[in-house]
Amino acid sequence: MNLAEKKPITVEPTEETSPILDAFLGANPFVELNLNEIIEAYTDLAASLIAQPERLWSTFSRLTADLLSIAVGSMTLQPEPNDRRFTDPAWEENPFYRRLKQTYLAGRAAAYGLLSPANDGPDWKASARRRFALQLLVEAFAPTNSLPSNPAALKRVLETGGQNLFHGLRNFIDDLWHNGGLPAQVDKRPFKVGETIATTPGAVIWRSELCELIQYSPSTKQVRERPLLLIPPQINKFYVMDLAPHRSLTEYAVGRGIQFFTLSWRNPGPEYRDKGLDDYVSAVEQASSVVREVTGSPDLNLLAVCAGAITTTLATGHLAALCDRRINSATFLVTMLDSGESSMVGMFATEEIISSACRGSREKGILDAAAIGRLFAWLRPNDLVWNYWVNNYLMGKDPAPFDILYWNGDGTNLPAALHAGFLDLLVRNPLLEAGKAKVLGTPINLRAVTHDLYVVSGQTDHICAWRAGHRAAGLFGGKAEFVLNSSGHVQTLVCPPGNFKAHYFTNAHLEATPERWLASAIEHKGSWWDHWLGWLEPRSGELRRAPEELGGSQYPALDPAPGTYVHQTP
Repeated sequence: MNLAEKKPITVEPTEETSPILDAFLGANPFVELNLNEIIEAYTDLAASLIAQPERLWSTFSRLTADLLSIAVGSMTLQPEPNDRRFTDPAWEENPFYRRLKQTYLAGRAAAYGLLSPANDGPDWKASARRRFALQLLVEAFAPTNSLPSNPAALKRVLETGGQNLFHGLRNFIDDLWHNGGLPAQVDKRPFKVGETIATTPGAVIWRSELCELIQYSPSTKQVRERPLLLIPPQINKFYVMDLAPHRSLTEYAVGRGIQFFTLSWRNPGPEYRDKGLDDYVSAVEQASSVVREVTGSPDLNLLAVCAGAITTTLATGHLAALCDRRINSATFLVTMLDSGESSMVGMFATEEIISSACRGSREKGILDAAAIGRLFAWLRPNDLVWNYWVNNYLMGKDPAPFDILYWNGDGTNLPAALHAGFLDLLVRNPLLEAGKAKVLGTPINLRAVTHDLYVVSGQTDHICAWRAGHRAAGLFGGKAEFVLNSSGHVQTLVCPPGNFKAHYFTNAHLEATPERWLASAIEHKGSWWDHWLGWLEPRSGELRRAPEELGGSQYPALDPAPGTYVHQTP
């Protein structure tokens, strides 16, 4: 069987899973969460609450009244529609469990009410950290997280004769050894890179110490003369864009006659500690030269994802400063170039936290991908920790096989120097001002980058706010098209045609503010993939006969796609 014909096991995203997906990929935090930061957040939280005694008393009074209503059975408090923790009928039918649920929900509402947006101070980062600290406590005390107070788990004990507890203990021990003590989020057994995921045919045609360059095999008799090069984020593996047959943007673009190339970054160990932004920008330039030589095209189009767009922005700014016109157009997906915009992970961008993060990566030589995964999990504890705690340990079930979650767990490290470079961009936010950022000795002025730009953001993206994407589209000197997809971060990337729920917004005018842009935007049913290809094809040149072989005389095929670097575990 052709590998591309194998059908992967997936779970289709729903409204319940989309917040979970949004907590992955994206504006990578580049920091590790440690105990000192959590303690400082709780100290700040306590000081904030002490400073508002009137609000504390008001909240306590309302909570007391709610608890009295719960005790006499007159309270009608219900969980939010997307809260799946209390779906078992016992939470409504059993008087004890109904009161227990309502008591928790009343306390939860009171706690979060103390930190309502109306009470956030001018420092949004401090407010976000206080909310994060409170969230850790509130979600940990949910009654669903313990066996005696979870009626569904108790029923499971009776149904299985206690076997669920045995399986739960087995899962717990396995996670202690193999998952850093956090409950596993995905059953990895059905997935194998190159066989069930990342299966679009192609070959590695060039390799450097930092990346491999993959050229994909044409699936049409004719191809567009100008090639496309994908720049993935350095902290995630590239195959989110080639996730599975019929869910792969790579496969879809190749099927439309696009000559498609992608970088696959090395998973670096401590020996690569000194590789920084200059090295990665240089790798992008080298790869673009190989692509042009192999295809015979004097220029190319770029497709950059998340943090890969930061590297791409620096590369295009550097080339513009040199009057190098090799870039014809660029597409940015779910990215944030203005770190001043509020975001889920931006709350950790303080001088103290970032200095600590830099020291940690310098000592180890790398920013550990596993540490980033733990931070992302605790950013959404109910969805990414306690949900799997209940499923894996109390219910004794294995997590579901889900290709996106498998990919999310297959992360890469960052060299210490690259980590420091990203943190410097995060703290100084230099891309907004001409000449403030430098790469390869060249001052970067984004207004000098005059090629066409296509920017895609997700309307419900919790990682890279869509307003930040709109801001990014206006930073460059060329003509920019901004497109807003209706879903979250990862669902915006993996948005194949045929999804009847998919829709997106376009506007012929970029407008001065995101609100004005959206107010006059046009809504379209379907996937933005088709709209993007309609934009890209005229910028990809004329049709010509597809090449019979991959690579060329100087760049012969080395290994079949997805290459060797994608399998690295340093």
